[in-house]
Amino acid sequence: MLRQALSLLAAFTLITGIAYPLAVTGLAQALFPVQANGSLILGNGRLAGSALIGQPFDDPRYFWGRPSATAPFPGNAAASAGSNLGQANPVLRERVEARLAALRRADPGNNRPVPVDLVTASASGLDPHISPAAADYQLGRVARARGLEEARVRALVSAHTEGRTFGLLGEPRINVLRLNLALEEMR
Repeated sequence: MLRQALSLLAAFTLITGIAYPLAVTGLAQALFPVQANGSLILGNGRLAGSALIGQPFDDPRYFWGRPSATAPFPGNAAASAGSNLGQANPVLRERVEARLAALRRADPGNNRPVPVDLVTASASGLDPHISPAAADYQLGRVARARGLEEARVRALVSAHTEGRTFGLLGEPRINVLRLNLALEEMR
């Protein structure tokens, strides 16, 4: 019995520990090389980030993404998690009010309602996307800060708006890092 058990252990170790991971990795590299390598985004010939992980922006010249719920610093990919704060939690209220105040300071003349995705974190705390409404809310500020016509910035936002997955899943969205890198190229 011991010989059979050791033989099975060795066989399954080779199959599930070596052959299967190599096969899956090889298929992923062959069929989905960008995704298999982290969906990395290059900007100005150097690594700018990943299309899957949101980055914090607070300069008025850039579009801002969703707030991050990660600790000990925003955008910490090693600590992906939501805040788990409920609607009645005063900490959530304080965070939302602080984010609203920051948005108002960055664009004091903008009296429109702030889209919810600009003041609340996503479930992962690392969402790299914002809604078209969130981009539209920030459009005037970004155009003024960069000295660009709003129509040019609006066209850039439109060009970077991704539709629903397969035409019906999810909502239209904009990858903030890609949009901000495209802004840098507009100079």
